[in-house]
Amino acid sequence: MSKRQLLLQELADEVRAGQRATDAVDEAASAVLGINRTDGKVLDILDQFGRMSAGDLARNSGLTTGAVTAVIDRLERSGYVRRLADPGDRRRVLVDVTDQTRQLTWELMGKPLSEAVLPMLERYTDEELELLIEFARAGREFQERHAEWLRARLTDS
Repeated sequence: MSKRQLLLQELADEVRAGQRATDAVDEAASAVLGINRTDGKVLDILDQFGRMSAGDLARNSGLTTGAVTAVIDRLERSGYVRRLADPGDRRRVLVDVTDQTRQLTWELMGKPLSEAVLPMLERYTDEELELLIEFARAGREFQERHAEWLRARLTDS
């Protein structure tokens, strides 16, 4: 194999290993919170993007509106989210994480990761950070398209 082929293989191996490591963190964080992975995924979306409607949560998570309603019910019973009236449309309900959830997710995820990662990122130039962002974005977009392709194969069979 050429040096380039070896580098490409090593990069692919690291991306795959990184995905498994992320999966392990998600699994462990969900266990610590006492919730399932789907509920953890919805909680993460709300934590990242802020309050949103159940319909927006369904679109962002890839779940049906019925499934999202069940997730919201479970997370609300656990004290992780709350339903709020939409100030712009009183007929609409928004879902938001509670202040206690924000604190807990910061303690479990934000603080440990920022303490470990931010010092490492200090050694990169702005241009290198832009390259890393571009790589991460392209990888995410590929994974989203690939998930759609895989789901289409389910309906074809």
